[in-house]
Amino acid sequence: MSDYFVVIPARHAATRLPGKPLLEIAGKSMIRRVWERASGAGARHVLIATDDARIADHVRGFGADVAMTSAEHPSGTDRLAEVARQRGWSDATIVVNVQGDEPLIPAAVIDQVAANAAGDAGVVAATLAEALTDPARLFDANVVKVVRDANQRALYFSRAPIPYARDHFKLGVLPQQLPQPALWLRHIGIYAYRVGMLHRYVTWPRHPLEAIESLEQLRILGMGERIHVDLACADVPGGVDTPDDLARVRALFASSLES
Repeated sequence: MSDYFVVIPARHAATRLPGKPLLEIAGKSMIRRVWERASGAGARHVLIATDDARIADHVRGFGADVAMTSAEHPSGTDRLAEVARQRGWSDATIVVNVQGDEPLIPAAVIDQVAANAAGDAGVVAATLAEALTDPARLFDANVVKVVRDANQRALYFSRAPIPYARDHFKLGVLPQQLPQPALWLRHIGIYAYRVGMLHRYVTWPRHPLEAIESLEQLRILGMGERIHVDLACADVPGGVDTPDDLARVRALFASSLES
């Protein structure tokens, strides 16, 4: 599929890793690594959206297209909506949000999520998930879980362990294994949106579920819209949120597992 765009939001003011997009990984910046991965997908065009002149100058230096956006956006979704307005994309256009801290993102999953958004007329967005079999990760609030219906549409996203196995889990006790591992899914934070939804999204008030879980996709579900959730067609390594994450990714590149 090639009739979609990729936007990579990039902020300089990350709390845990300031200047994160410009951090070096095996001789290239993190944002360049992400852009190169995204450019290997079948998108019509890939661009980087930022509010920071340092990032803009850097990405222009390696040939990437850049959209300068407001520094006041509370989320990457708001930043995407501004890019869509700037570029004059139609409401039916599909745009994929690839996070700027995913230097190992496979190009195949970018194509996959775009195709899923385009192929299901009953949804306004699409995202991905993977099997979650480790009880410790299921009960980790930093790992977002998702449950979906028979049509592969999201029922709910949560930081809590959902679904909750009433007869297997005990309050305060971490289970040794999950009774039916196929039931649990970890949400992977890549999204494909229809541009018309982005324009509506920025007019909606923050939903109480979104606020309490700190998950912006709950604004979409809270407004009665649907999100397609497919199992990722390739492994998606975690992004870079902490110094430990950065060390892990640098080690992967240094060991020649990645070029």
